[in-house]
Amino acid sequence: MSREHTAPLVEVVRSGFVESVHHGSLVVTRPDGSVRTTLGDPDLPGYPRSANKPLQAVGMLRAGLEVDDEDLALVCASHNGEPGHVDRVLAMLARAGLTETDLHCPPDHPLHEPSRVEAIRHGAGPRRVAMNCSGKHAGMLTTCVNAGWATGHYTDPKHELQQAIAAAVVELTGEPIAATGVDGCGAPLFAFSLTGLARAFGRIVTARDSADPARRVADAMRARPWLVAGTGRDDTLLMLAVPGLLIKGGAEGVHAFALPDGTAVAFKIADGAARARGPVLAAALRALGAWPANPAAASVVDGFGRGAGLVRGGGREVGELRVTEECAAALAVS
Repeated sequence: MSREHTAPLVEVVRSGFVESVHHGSLVVTRPDGSVRTTLGDPDLPGYPRSANKPLQAVGMLRAGLEVDDEDLALVCASHNGEPGHVDRVLAMLARAGLTETDLHCPPDHPLHEPSRVEAIRHGAGPRRVAMNCSGKHAGMLTTCVNAGWATGHYTDPKHELQQAIAAAVVELTGEPIAATGVDGCGAPLFAFSLTGLARAFGRIVTARDSADPARRVADAMRARPWLVAGTGRDDTLLMLAVPGLLIKGGAEGVHAFALPDGTAVAFKIADGAARARGPVLAAALRALGAWPANPAAASVVDGFGRGAGLVRGGGREVGELRVTEECAAALAVS
């Protein structure tokens, strides 16, 4: 994402002085998929990273995945690798007649620090099942078993599974796949625009039939946010705080969410900085009238909006992160 295709989104303020600026692109779409507002160039194709997982899960369901809603939430997850996540992934694999060795995601330690420390204390090395994408991979394998497809090369872009997922991505985004790469977990990664990503999230939450794969994905994620990420994670906290919110982040500064009416937002921080996401998410929720009424929940979202604790000096908070005037103005007219 080159500089000429981005706009300033977030400022880092230290002691009243703007120290750094994060650029990026952003789009807000209406429930019908039309564009309400943009910053930067959200029509350029890019990799959505793990924000793509709800779309991939729709493709798996259409191809024959049969799991309960708890497992479906985990299929959409970038989970912490906490014991509850790991045990459920192992159980999903066992029901399909598979084991951890069938997973093609790389071994990793849990993202959740207490779980990582506990694993290391007991002499456990990195495990495939602890990798944050293991739920998605278990879902892919289970889909293959249910459909009668070979499992040995399920991450090959030419595999029937990946072709089915690609078809769902094209339908939900309303645009062709611009490129195919390899995600951090080893699965195929399809490039499309932020506008397509926002439209897909809007379509997922507005699916009316409770049996529709898109509706199942939305309901599973929103009802079980801990399975989607885990203790202390942004997506879990925000879905707990904002009723009806569907949200999923990805690596390199990508995030997307949809409100219950189908209004959706997708953005990418150009330098991939995770710290810049919170202010954009909070400002967009406020501008779209989705600020929580519950004071405790509002306090959680407000912390995201300020980048609470991220700008420190001498052991105390001495600044904040905030959206730029340009970003605030664009969101205000959306």
